[in-house]
Amino acid sequence: MERLEHAIGRIRPLDEEAMAKARDRLDRLTKPPGSLGRLEELAVRLAGMTGSFPLPGRLARKAIVVMAGDHGVCEEGVSAFPQEVTPQMVRNFLAGGAAVNVLAGQAGADVVCVDMGMKADVRHERLRVCKVKNGTDNMTKGPAMSREEAVRSVEAGIAVAEELAQAGYGVLATGEMGIGNTTPSAAMLAVFAGADAEETVGRGTGVDDAGLARKRDAVRRAIAANRPDGGDALDVLAKVGGLEIAGLAGLAIGAAASGVPLVIDGFISTVAALAACRLAPGVKHYLIASHLSDEKGHRLALELIGLSPMLHLSMRLGEGTGAALAMPLIDAAKAVTERMATFESAGVSRA
Repeated sequence: MERLEHAIGRIRPLDEEAMAKARDRLDRLTKPPGSLGRLEELAVRLAGMTGSFPLPGRLARKAIVVMAGDHGVCEEGVSAFPQEVTPQMVRNFLAGGAAVNVLAGQAGADVVCVDMGMKADVRHERLRVCKVKNGTDNMTKGPAMSREEAVRSVEAGIAVAEELAQAGYGVLATGEMGIGNTTPSAAMLAVFAGADAEETVGRGTGVDDAGLARKRDAVRRAIAANRPDGGDALDVLAKVGGLEIAGLAGLAIGAAASGVPLVIDGFISTVAALAACRLAPGVKHYLIASHLSDEKGHRLALELIGLSPMLHLSMRLGEGTGAALAMPLIDAAKAVTERMATFESAGVSRA
């Protein structure tokens, strides 16, 4: 717990002075005040997160962290794909052939793959292995993992964020890969929200009606079997969570502790961010919600954090693809503050 407690203690409030400087600059640019809408809000928040205005050059260096893990609950027939797809897709990420690789390349971001708990052992020079165990246990029959394993997974995520920040990355984003991982995410959200599975369980990779019924049943049985405490995020992660979900929660805490903005992707990433905010409320101020996915429960998860998505594209792939598409908005917010003329410099009359 030492690394976790230390990271939480390092999270600082947004820098009000830097935010005031950003607002002043935006108000002097050749446009009606506030007319660039949420792009202006983003520029101000970036100043607060980084504690700097003008916005620092390190924002140009971005990484999407794709964390992978397997799930014992797949035994319940909750996914349209077999578990073998998890390591197969990780190899695809490492080879540069997945959607997240293409979209990250367009955004000028690197893709960092982390094995948090795949059943298979994949060896590759660019794969970071932080494996806590070879997949979670079947949460319908008992805890997905022990509390100690949940803590280790969160702390591994914190370490990844801190290492990337120290390496000069100024923006991080969350991505994930784990066949069956919408099921534990839906279970976690149901516990945090005090909601029924009907409100949180979606079709994931595209299960049919029978598969959807199995997912809802698995979530209900897992919650009944484990009785997770919604007021204790570590208890929820351990009993009905996932290794990669806990790792992403740690990534969010580590990014906030390092003063690095974190772009969150879709449903699974948002539930992980919600867990991080329950562990450390200050994390919320460092989160940028990239998009609203088509997965049921995503809107509820964002509302519980208090975030509004930047994009609405009806996506439900995961991997960090939505986060990649939102990253150019950070570049745009920075460019506006730096390159637009002011009323004074352009000789334009104010209203």
